Amino acid sequence: MVKGGISQIRNDYKKQKLRKEDLDKNPIRQFQIWLDEAIKSELTEPTAMTLATADASGKPSARIVLLKFFNKNGFAFFTNYESRKGKNLEQNPYAALVFYWPELERQVRIEGIVSKLSRIVSKEYFNSRPEASRISSIISPQSQPIPNRQLLEKRVEEFLKYNNEIKIPENWGGYILKPSYIEFWQGRENRLHDRFLYKKIGKRWKISRLAP
Repeated sequence: MVKGGISQIRNDYKKQKLRKEDLDKNPIRQFQIWLDEAIKSELTEPTAMTLATADASGKPSARIVLLKFFNKNGFAFFTNYESRKGKNLEQNPYAALVFYWPELERQVRIEGIVSKLSRIVSKEYFNSRPEASRISSIISPQSQPIPNRQLLEKRVEEFLKYNNEIKIPENWGGYILKPSYIEFWQGRENRLHDRFLYKKIGKRWKISRLAP
């Protein structure tokens, strides 16, 4: 092992602690508490989350997407169904999410099964987006190789020239991840972090502390 360099980069987490008695019995409500604190702290992209998927063979891939809403049914995001993540989810509906808020020394890990949102919900969200974002969703062959950026810019110009109505594409919409595993991680001194796991057993959530 090479001494020095990036191997010596480390921070000691001292801001907060997490006890079992501090937790809400429902992980969705606990997530709401932590997300509200992240938003109030004016963090950059507090709704950004890593979405990890895998294809039929189990080969994983991950990327950052934005959480658009969540409720008792799960955590929702929107994308092109023909993108790499869309194709992965078609082959293998299990996925994982990670929220990381370094300024608060916190992360949340979520695992579960993913399904498509209804067309009504997808259309409602699509129509709420800025016009330029909607057009980008229409003209971009997401995850496909393209020769240059000019191709995309030309497609935008042609769309604006020949189309008067911006409709949701058939290959675009929302997904919702229904969680069966939610872990809350609070950084602590000397790497003795606080970790609590909510695991779905039947219709109830069981809470347990995990070793760091």
